[in-house]
Amino acid sequence: MKRFLKILLTILFIALLSWVVFYLYKQSKKDPIIYETESPEINNIIKKTVATGSVIPRKEIQIKPQESGIITEIYVEAGDMVKKGDLIAKIQIIPEMIQVNNAETSLKKAELQFKNAEIEYERKKELFDGKVIPESEYLTDKLNYDNAREDMNAARNNLELIKEGVIKKAGAQTNTLIRSTIDGMILDVPVEEGNSVIKSNTFNDGTTVAFIADMGNMIFEGKVDETEVGKIQQGMQLLLTIGAIDNTKYDAELEFISPKGVEENGAIQFEIKAAVKLKDNQFIRAGYSATADIVLDRRDSVLTIKEKLIEFKNDSAFVEIQGDKPQSFQKKIIKTGLSDGIIIEILEGVEKDDKIKVPKK
Repeated sequence: MKRFLKILLTILFIALLSWVVFYLYKQSKKDPIIYETESPEINNIIKKTVATGSVIPRKEIQIKPQESGIITEIYVEAGDMVKKGDLIAKIQIIPEMIQVNNAETSLKKAELQFKNAEIEYERKKELFDGKVIPESEYLTDKLNYDNAREDMNAARNNLELIKEGVIKKAGAQTNTLIRSTIDGMILDVPVEEGNSVIKSNTFNDGTTVAFIADMGNMIFEGKVDETEVGKIQQGMQLLLTIGAIDNTKYDAELEFISPKGVEENGAIQFEIKAAVKLKDNQFIRAGYSATADIVLDRRDSVLTIKEKLIEFKNDSAFVEIQGDKPQSFQKKIIKTGLSDGIIIEILEGVEKDDKIKVPKK
């Protein structure tokens, strides 16, 4: 039994030794590491920051009624083009009973005063015609008569205005017709026929009957992080990408940077606005989300390499350039310029025909 065990252990030892020898032999025959190389290229480098926002009309207004009442007719719908003065809607005024009662009472009083002044005027006129009273006394009563007549007419007009929203002598002018105040497109009509509307007053902004905007003058409105706002300035060029429009980019010019930041999700954001240069015969809807690339700096037709080829150490940058023999490399200090995070400008240390070692990951 012991002899059998010795033989088994000897066999196992010889097998293990053979495997170790075989493994070491395979390792010694392993292929050497072959490094790939890349050459510098002439490229344009653009350093930019990104702002997200939306494209909106520069001028968008809300049309509100001049009087409170009920919408009886609506003449437009979203998407219609209108000119200044075009009809938007018509309202029927529903006056307050207290106002109507006060106006009717004022009219009755004015009519009574007018009748009394008229009687007195006719009496004085007869006396003046008969040369019984002086002209000054006659003129005083004539003035009272004229004033009473004007007061009566004013009271009558006030009652008509409260009930109808228009007076007869005003002709076509009326507060019951709501008109556009600018040329543009109807973006939205948030009311329907039968809705009650109120005019603007001290305590209320009033009911919006329609939104109108000039769709030929659009701006990009977005926000930039505080770490980037110091690098931008008015007049810079932007390149807009609108999510809803594929394969089309729009030029824009930065014209406003907010002097005050707003905290959003723990970061300070600054509002920016840029004038969008629209393309011919292409319609952009209000509110499209957009991304703006703001060009901070650029270099055109410069010698560049990929940033991954560079080794940075302390304040120096190095690359390994292939020598006369394949797979023999020499480390060389270089001077770099502008980078966009992928490629970097080479100012000194590398020639266009050099082959640069690509480090293994």
